[in-house]
Amino acid sequence: MTHNTATTPDESVAIITPASLLQHWQVHRKLSRKVLATFSEKELFTFSIDGMRPYDELAKEMIGLASAGMNGIITGKWETTPLLDHFNQEANITSKQELLEAWDEVTEQIDNFWAQIPAARFQDRVLAFGRYENSVIDTILYLIDNEIHHRGQGYVYLRALGLEPPAFWDRS
Repeated sequence: MTHNTATTPDESVAIITPASLLQHWQVHRKLSRKVLATFSEKELFTFSIDGMRPYDELAKEMIGLASAGMNGIITGKWETTPLLDHFNQEANITSKQELLEAWDEVTEQIDNFWAQIPAARFQDRVLAFGRYENSVIDTILYLIDNEIHHRGQGYVYLRALGLEPPAFWDRS
């Protein structure tokens, strides 16, 4: 058995590449989309537990944060891009199909913006959404964490509705 005897971590060694992090996020987005698609049209917009928001509102938040977050990292404008203004939190999205289309549009947008992030930019400090100072990498990790959190709420909702949610471990 060998052990690393270094007393401090070697911070010059990357443990994940930008491409791997993007793939990780997109796999999460694929699973989150499956959760969204599992809801019936009615329950997506009406069902809640103990005053929590219906899942359509959670999905709109995930869509808006991902769009505004990536836009902010690239342009400094922490808002959805003009193409996506109709998908913001106040958007009047009235169907599951519209939500799924918005989800897909933002998924593509993430890929397009990601290609514009130079490797050194991940360590830059940003004032995300005008109030959260953090590195770009930590801001991206927050966007992923927020999505996972809300997807977990979706699992609870689906189970309460008697629906089988997608297997959380199936990332295909």
